[in-house]
Amino acid sequence: MTGNDDGLVLLIGSGWRPYREYLLQGFTRHLPLWLIDERPASWQRPYLVGSSVVGLLDRQRVVADQQGLIDAALQVAQDHKVAGVLTYEELLVTATAEIAQHLGLRGLSVSGAQNCRDKSRSRAVLTQAGIAQPQYALVHGLDEAIEAAARIGYPVVVKPRGMGASVGVAQADSPDSLRAAFGVAERARRAGPPVYEDGVLIEELVDGAEISIDGAVFGGEYRPFCLARKQLGAPPYFEEVGHLVDAADPLAADPALRALLAEAHRVLGVHDGVTHTEVRLTSRGPVIIEVNARLGGDMIPYLGKLATGIDPGLLAAQIAAGAPPSLEATTRQCAGIRFLYPPQDCRVLEVSVPDPATVDSLLEARAIVPPGTELRLPPSTHLCRHAYVLALAPTRAECEAALDRAAALVQLRYEPLDQAEPFQGRPW
Repeated sequence: MTGNDDGLVLLIGSGWRPYREYLLQGFTRHLPLWLIDERPASWQRPYLVGSSVVGLLDRQRVVADQQGLIDAALQVAQDHKVAGVLTYEELLVTATAEIAQHLGLRGLSVSGAQNCRDKSRSRAVLTQAGIAQPQYALVHGLDEAIEAAARIGYPVVVKPRGMGASVGVAQADSPDSLRAAFGVAERARRAGPPVYEDGVLIEELVDGAEISIDGAVFGGEYRPFCLARKQLGAPPYFEEVGHLVDAADPLAADPALRALLAEAHRVLGVHDGVTHTEVRLTSRGPVIIEVNARLGGDMIPYLGKLATGIDPGLLAAQIAAGAPPSLEATTRQCAGIRFLYPPQDCRVLEVSVPDPATVDSLLEARAIVPPGTELRLPPSTHLCRHAYVLALAPTRAECEAALDRAAALVQLRYEPLDQAEPFQGRPW
């Protein structure tokens, strides 16, 4: 693959191939791609015109080498025309906004990125604007947490300010369970970026089902393109164990939801970019849980691509390079994914998954971890999955039935691990 006169797009970080390769395929449908990552390119090479290596993350503290990333981007810009910069990594959204600012590129502003990245800052901005969201308090110790929970009213959610993927997030129904949940959040925040170490959030647990919406913002106009129904694991933690995207879901066109999303993005200062917003459908209407300044994880945008035909990689690259995004749906199906977790802390001996050809509507089944992997359930660590199954069908009922059949066929052989361990830091 070679460059062209329109320039190239910088991608900051690339992630795990099975979860992210479809995005690189989409990016390169618009412009050539240059990767800046923590390791030399391997599986990414067919999609790249070049790459740079920077120590993106301090593995002990999940800290991005922000200046190193900026310097690497400036070096690429000396020899190539850079049309845009993007990332889908939560830990790198602020650094990516800094790069866009240094290079004078259209994209998420630094303040917009910070407003989304810092959960406490998000809450403050949204509260000031009167946006529907849970009651909350930022606390700096257990006594403050107990006082805040009593004021807000149980049950509450305890979460660190700067982690993603529900890491360190737990429900508390009483002062006793709050003590345990606060300890989980404290350990998680100390393993995260130091800039978000100051304090833990105590939030109202709002009622209702949870959804996520991936949306495109171009020139200040917000448009949703992928709405997913979320399946959560058992309390007190908030592990995401499945997602379902139905192109025929009437909620995607709901005017109240669209208005809420558009206003939240406006007040957070998201003028250009792609976001992943989590919402609870409560008895008082839709309520914002958080706005993330990047595409969704867990292959949610891929489900959207399968269900609607809208390519999230293509539209993200278009927005980064200053072109109107392609948001026209070309198909109407239902796509879903189910993640499989072990019944207890264990050492994996073998994972077997069904052949997709043997299960109607099953598109993919994959073992995520090799034999010998130790999997520990929350609160020791998070995302301790051993497999996933992914289905595509004409209707939601058919898709859910396929996921049920496939999940029942996944087999895990393991050895139990009896000794509990503390939070293990970066879980992905």
